[in-house]
Amino acid sequence: PAQRQDDVLVRAADGIANAHPAAVFGRRALSQPDRLGSHRHEVTLLPRRRAARQAVGCIWAVLMTGGSVGARPPRQLRICAGGDITLGTNLDTAWALRATDSAMHPFASLRAPDSLVLPLRPLMRGADVALVNAEGAIGDGPIAEPKCTPAQAYCFSLRQPPAAAHALRTLVDSPAVVVVNLANNHAHDAGLDGFLETLALLDSAGVRVTGQDTMPTLVAVTRRDTLAILGFSAWSDPGVRQLDAVRRLVARAAARYRWVVVTAHMGAEGASAQHTADSVERYAGEVRGNPVAFAHSAVDAGALLVVAHGPHVLRAIEWWGRGLIAYSLGNLINYGPFALGDPRDRGAVLCATLDRTGGIRAPQLRSTYQMAPGEIVPDSARVALRLVAMLSRSDFPETGALVNQASGAVRRRRHRPGAAPALRSADVTRSGD
Repeated sequence: PAQRQDDVLVRAADGIANAHPAAVFGRRALSQPDRLGSHRHEVTLLPRRRAARQAVGCIWAVLMTGGSVGARPPRQLRICAGGDITLGTNLDTAWALRATDSAMHPFASLRAPDSLVLPLRPLMRGADVALVNAEGAIGDGPIAEPKCTPAQAYCFSLRQPPAAAHALRTLVDSPAVVVVNLANNHAHDAGLDGFLETLALLDSAGVRVTGQDTMPTLVAVTRRDTLAILGFSAWSDPGVRQLDAVRRLVARAAARYRWVVVTAHMGAEGASAQHTADSVERYAGEVRGNPVAFAHSAVDAGALLVVAHGPHVLRAIEWWGRGLIAYSLGNLINYGPFALGDPRDRGAVLCATLDRTGGIRAPQLRSTYQMAPGEIVPDSARVALRLVAMLSRSDFPETGALVNQASGAVRRRRHRPGAAPALRSADVTRSGD
């Protein structure tokens, strides 16, 4: 929202201390518990100078009491990002019956979320920050109005059990930080109350959230070095089609913090959606944005890393300017009513070090194989690495990343002498968005 000249919107230490935002509403100071009674939302209007002093003091106090990751030497940070995670759903009874009488686990109970996450921990090893997309609400109990009716096609209701929040936190050990994106088409599957319950459960588990609003989620490394994470989707407001707003929000974060990472849920879905084109994508009657236009806009505005998900298949990786773009990291864990035939059964974790110069070092792709819903096994054949390398070369001949088939190292492609540089997004007229 637009700020008044003599007022300031104070959101002190939202991502640093996992606090709720402070926001400006009139000239009264309001404080009220949320619907679950587990948090208090401070709504305060302060004069600009006093608010700035208090915000800085609050943030610095948080930093001094353990708000930073503290796992590595100052001024660098290792982030590992994955795609879609669903740790079950209690809104689809038909799926639950199938899952408890499967070929791999006949007559078994539903698998505990902690056990589903366990195979991912080695893939996140060395991370100061783990970033994934939580595909579905979290909670239990009845909901006021079901999202799907039996006659609806392409409609899925996903709400993970409450234990999923703690399971997500175990992706990495403390003091490393787990951040989940909720800017997607399933975070509100249990309605507004269900979304609030999701936020409360993640907060109580020590998991930070991005994508619930336009404010960045912050992870502090030192007093001067902070990571800002912004989440977008084809359903958020602003969304991936509102490029001016995306550029403005990313540029604002880049002006304040050393590193900016953008995560986005966008694009068409399925086996036919592996390729990435510079055009608007649609699926199930929905317009899901132009992934290339969005990602280039985010990098041009200052994002260092763009991590996308939503197609449920792997896509290309591109170097654009100083930024690295993963157009889809595919399915990570999908314990629910998902089709996981080839190529949906392949996913990846992308790790990279963000250095003191604001650059990217040692990016690496780690391959995954999901042989059945929720069954993650080592991908000894490294099929995902070959697939991403092929798609990167095919879809972005000049800027596509090179992926080492043995180590998963992601490198820039060397341009031929005299070759014309790739066009920047600002130089291209796009249609359809």
